Amino acid sequence: MDFRIYNTMGREKQLFKPLKAGEAGIYTCGPTVYHYAHIGNMRSYVAEDGLVRAMRFLGWKVKRVMNITDVGHLVSDADTGEDKMEQGARREGKSAWDIAKFYTEAFFKDFDALNCARPDVVCPATDYIKEMIDLGLTLEKKGFTYPIAGDGVYFDTAKLPDYGKLAGRAHVEGIKEGARVEANAAKRNPVDFAVWKFAAPGEQRQMEWDSPWGKGFPGWHMECSAMAMKHLGDTIDIHCGGEDHVPVHHTNEIAQSEGATGKPFSNYWMHVRFLVTGDAGKMSKSSGEFLTLASVTGRGYDPLAYRYYCLLTHYRKQLEFSWEAVEAAARGLDGLRALALKVKEEAGGAAPAADRGAKYFKDFEAALADDVNLPAALAVLWETLKDGSIPAAQRYAFALKAEEVTALDLFRVKEAGELAPELAALITERETARKNKDWKKSDELRKALSDKGVLIEDTPKGTKWKLARG
Repeated sequence: MDFRIYNTMGREKQLFKPLKAGEAGIYTCGPTVYHYAHIGNMRSYVAEDGLVRAMRFLGWKVKRVMNITDVGHLVSDADTGEDKMEQGARREGKSAWDIAKFYTEAFFKDFDALNCARPDVVCPATDYIKEMIDLGLTLEKKGFTYPIAGDGVYFDTAKLPDYGKLAGRAHVEGIKEGARVEANAAKRNPVDFAVWKFAAPGEQRQMEWDSPWGKGFPGWHMECSAMAMKHLGDTIDIHCGGEDHVPVHHTNEIAQSEGATGKPFSNYWMHVRFLVTGDAGKMSKSSGEFLTLASVTGRGYDPLAYRYYCLLTHYRKQLEFSWEAVEAAARGLDGLRALALKVKEEAGGAAPAADRGAKYFKDFEAALADDVNLPAALAVLWETLKDGSIPAAQRYAFALKAEEVTALDLFRVKEAGELAPELAALITERETARKNKDWKKSDELRKALSDKGVLIEDTPKGTKWKLARG
């Protein structure tokens, strides 16, 4: 099946044509580990996980590489201000190395809780200093860089005629105007960016390395180019990230990578829109006020309710956050799990091989192949599970396969010690109906309970129940 993806570079959905038949190399920008990832960050990782899972479901062999930024990301994208890792260390009274370790582990705890499949390669920037220096030397040899005394080595964007092609020329001109506000007068062009930085005079950095230009640290953009090319080649298939990376970070990755190799850096660019919070707009750690996955689970929600919430909106649309929307998503996931478990029960817990030729299966694949349309794929899953004209065993088999993409733990249940009074009353009413041999009413009450996420099992020792919500 053809796979189409919206390519930011071309501003349109395009047929995916891999560098190597049947395979896809995907690079995804990872976290800067100076603080907890917020739920807006995690929306991007859920979307990228959806891309990888969808492509694998459709038969592609995928290699995913993701960086961990543990050095070099300054507070300002204009290569000014404090390194975020140093900022985190100062905030918490720890070493920058300890901060990186702690928040990397915290990130992957959330990543795993959302059932995101771990990348095939994870690259901490501090493990690739040599590769970044080598890339800088190549750029220097080709005449793309110039030094600024006491500051660092910079990429001369004027040397690349198509600089800014990802964001668009008008956008780049706007960036230039903005850059003049805090312009480094020694730069040749306002949008020139650091390849290598020196510590500011009088500053004692925790993270710095020897280089041909002097002791310092790499510019933020360097890590992604060096890592992507090391693990996926000079040209990669798909590069992913949040939409905020388009005008600066990804624009500069393209410039330095293509300047060094003379080849296209990435054939496709996938960008995830922001999660926004009403009047506050985009969620940001720099504001000091942000919600983490712990904020969600602290209110009693399954972390996969947040994953489900993300999957309900296409990655190219803004996702507006509210607690009411999360509650609705949690109820929706409860209902979907109850339905899946009911189908499993009807199938007797056994499933044949999924019928990939069935219309519902083809519809599910078609949604995935159309720019990873997970909301449409979820709609197919719902409709199929509810369709009594399809044998329960086939619906169960399909749901098991769909789990490879949705990763919602559809068949997870847990025992619970207490039940809402109105639900407990329905169970008591059903038990009375069974004692009176009113099987019709008993079945109706079983269905009513199932629709509310309560699964009933009649045993010789009496009625047992479970909640579909994990």
